[in-house]
This record gives sequence, structure tokens and C-alpha cells, in this order.
Amino acid sequence: MEMHQVRYFLAVARLLNFTRAAEECNVTQPSLTRAIKQLEAEMGGDLFRRERPAAQLTELGQRMHPLLQQCYDAASGARMLASSFKSGEIGALRIALTHSIDLSLLIPHLEHIKRQFNRLEFSFLRGSSEQVGEYLKKGEAELGIAAELDSDWDRLDSWPLFTEDFYLVVNSHHPLASRSSIGFDDLRTEQWLSRSYCEHSDRLAQSLREHGVAVDRSHEVSSERDLIELLEADIGVAVAPHTASIPNTLKRISVEGLDSRRTVHLYGVAGRQRTAVASAVMRMLRGADWQQFLTKAEALEPV
Repeated sequence: MEMHQVRYFLAVARLLNFTRAAEECNVTQPSLTRAIKQLEAEMGGDLFRRERPAAQLTELGQRMHPLLQQCYDAASGARMLASSFKSGEIGALRIALTHSIDLSLLIPHLEHIKRQFNRLEFSFLRGSSEQVGEYLKKGEAELGIAAELDSDWDRLDSWPLFTEDFYLVVNSHHPLASRSSIGFDDLRTEQWLSRSYCEHSDRLAQSLREHGVAVDRSHEVSSERDLIELLEADIGVAVAPHTASIPNTLKRISVEGLDSRRTVHLYGVAGRQRTAVASAVMRMLRGADWQQFLTKAEALEPV
């Protein structure tokens, strides 16, 4: 079954006249009649009763009409969508982020890029560093953002975006909240909330252990949202990166001697063609003034 056969069928079904349908479809009547006969052969019966002055749909034609209309509309919609993507009227972005990457990192760039397209369709995928690597490998995401990826695939390209420190985060009513910095001695009696989804969680835990801080009996948390709620309930304290979004109910504190930093990277697949949106976002992220972003985030810290 060809789409031009369906188009001819729908024209005759609407106009109930083979000659007028041929004129509307800009083909000769013999060509239109031949195409409909081929369609009828595939359907196993007549679709029209060829009466004068008007053609009439047979029972088979009546039953097939809504199905063929749906088929034609779907094909037309697909062509229009493909054309819009090709012309840049519609943009698509499929990006994967590890659980420890705050989406606020992307928001200013997404707000800028959406002005370049009439419509944007975003697909954000979350996962562990291993899962983000798989999203890229399988083509489910065009770009990835992570501190590091648990993948040895040789087709992964990476570009460092910025490096940031980790800070202690506590409830604003916590006894430590009034201080701008603390030492490891202040942490030895605290109940810890472990961000097990963070790529650096094991490294951070080891660093704290080396300074005599007991983190082995910590509460394990599996998402930033759960972490925020537990911190707001003053159930424990946590170590989080500088760019992690925290509400005014929490306080970020520097830990003297905590030698732990992370570098956030942008990832792509070498040699794979990217959409116009992904290419534009990649250029923006690689060319962004991340130091200004970090300085601005620090200025917005709750006092």
C-alpha cells in the first residue's frame, strides 16, 4: 500500500467523483483509477461502487475509510515533523545527567537556546555514572553531564566545565549553622546522611574516616530531594558540592582540611552526528564563564 493510493482514495471518498478527485490530486483520471484498483486488490474487495453521476463507498470502503484516514494523517504528521526538525523550527535535546548534577546548571543555557527555535523538545535522563555512559553508548542521549563516568568506552569525548569544592550542609537551626567554617573535631558526634548516588561518595567517606569522623553508621540517601527533606527535618548532616541547590532553611559551611573537589565534565560520542540543538548547547556549555556562575551561586548563599 502506497501513500499516494491512500491519498487518492480519500479524495474520491470526499468528492464521490473520480474525475474531480483526479483534478484535485493533480493526476490523470486513468492514473487515479489504476492506483485505486491496486489498493482494492490489496484490500481484497471493491472500495467504491462506480455509479453515475457519483461514486459510492462500499461497506468495505466505509470500514476502511477511518483507518486509511488515520494512516494518512499519521504519515503527513511525520513528514511535517521531519521537515520542521530539518529546517530548525523544532529542536530536540536528549541529555543524560548523573543524580549528583543539579539541573540549574543548564537552565540559563536552555533559556537562551529556546529563543533560537520555535519549539523545543527536551528529554532529560537521570542515572548513575554507569547508566549515563550506557545512555550515550546506545544513542538514547546525545550529551551527558557528570563528574566522571564509569565507562571505558573509547568513543567517549569529554570536556571539563568547572571544578568545585564540597561543603557541609546542615539545618539552619543546627548548632554549627552559625559558623562559617568548622574542623573535623566538630563533626565526630554528628549523624551523617550519605549521598550514595554521588560519584564521589566513596572518596568523601574515606577522607572523613581518615580524619576520625565516623561515617559508617550514616543514613543512606538515594536522591537530592530526599536529602533536602532529611536535612530540613534536622535528622543529620551531609557533604554536598558547591553547585547543589539548597533552600534557605539550610546552611552551607566550609570544612577546614577537607581536601575533596570534583570536576564536572560534558560528555559526547566521537564521530556521531548531533542535532542542531545538541551542537548549540555543547558550544554554549564549553564556552560558558563557569567561574561567574559559581561566584553568583555563592552570592546567593543563605546568610
